[in-house]
Amino acid sequence: MSKLSPLERRSALTLACVISLRLFGLFLIMPVFSLYAKQMPDASGLLIGLALGVYGLGQVLLQIPLGLLSDRVGRKPAITIGLLIFAVGGLVAAMSHTLLGIVVGRALQGMGAVAGAGTALAADLTREDQRGKVMGIIGVSIGVAFLLALILGPPLEAVAGLPGLFGATSLLALASLALLWLIVPTPERARAPAAASLGGVLAMLRDSRLLVLNGSVFFLHLLLTACFVGLPLLLVDRLHLPVERHWELYLPVMAIAAFVMGAALHRMKEIGQSLRIVLVCVAAIGLALLGFARSGGHVAWLGVSAAAFFSAFNLLEAALPSLVSRLAPAHLRGAAMGAYSTSQFIGAFVGGAIGGIALGRLGVSGVFLCAAAATLLWLPLVAFGARRIAARTLAEQAA
Repeated sequence: MSKLSPLERRSALTLACVISLRLFGLFLIMPVFSLYAKQMPDASGLLIGLALGVYGLGQVLLQIPLGLLSDRVGRKPAITIGLLIFAVGGLVAAMSHTLLGIVVGRALQGMGAVAGAGTALAADLTREDQRGKVMGIIGVSIGVAFLLALILGPPLEAVAGLPGLFGATSLLALASLALLWLIVPTPERARAPAAASLGGVLAMLRDSRLLVLNGSVFFLHLLLTACFVGLPLLLVDRLHLPVERHWELYLPVMAIAAFVMGAALHRMKEIGQSLRIVLVCVAAIGLALLGFARSGGHVAWLGVSAAAFFSAFNLLEAALPSLVSRLAPAHLRGAAMGAYSTSQFIGAFVGGAIGGIALGRLGVSGVFLCAAAATLLWLPLVAFGARRIAARTLAEQAA
């Protein structure tokens, strides 16, 4: 089995730093936001969910345009625009004194839509048969950023408050920008703007294989965002675990998730193997959400459910973008990753809204039950879609 080249290794590690540093700032908010937002004068279940997920709506507006722009002018200039918009959004949220103001700031943060262009840059710098490893390294770095944010978010919020955390997101975005230009390699690319025609983009968007993958990331981030509407409240209200001790659950859970990721990375080399991993992970997430809903006051049961959820989440975060980058036309890879990321953040917005509504009407357990019900729509999409993707891939290889 071939190994990553020095350029691929450097690209993977430096891009992982850029992506995870920005996301670390975004993740800092998640473990404390629901608890903080409940104390604001205009708080409601819907506004809490909206503030948590509205960044996804902002992403929808610019993800594909920035992906297309990256195909034309280069990945780094497009990513730069997105990071600057993200930094402005963090400042707006930091200076807001109402939940509605935070919603506006989070929407602006979402418009810093660099995920598609960033993933396309990673794909540009790697060989196809090594792309799963690179996406896996980036996925692990995101998992580490997530773990550190879950551990550090509560004590940092106690020192600087939520405005301080939002200010930190802006500073981390600027740090990511410096890393992007100083360390990340610039790929050689063939300039072919004429190839990225509207008809070509529309044909790519209608590709049934990409639709399955885009639908999958929609459900994945719907469930993640809905989960974090309820999870902090579950830990405090049901388990009576103070927020500064939440790391005691998250640390072992994310360590298990990282181990599972490392053990499964070598199985993502082939498309068929990756699809089987996706199917197993969808089922695991559905069962984990049911576990959250039924955990009651049992810490061990909650820990098992959390380990299953975040292990599956990390694997999907590596497998899905790798599959998109392999199946999309090379000259439209930026646009394809933009469409993928658009689906991801639509899911985040819908998940925040559903989670907020469920919290207001059904309570914390209702949030997880509604999320688990969504996997009943996701599972058949993946099961039937995987067959089509595998069949078409074999046909193209035989042609």
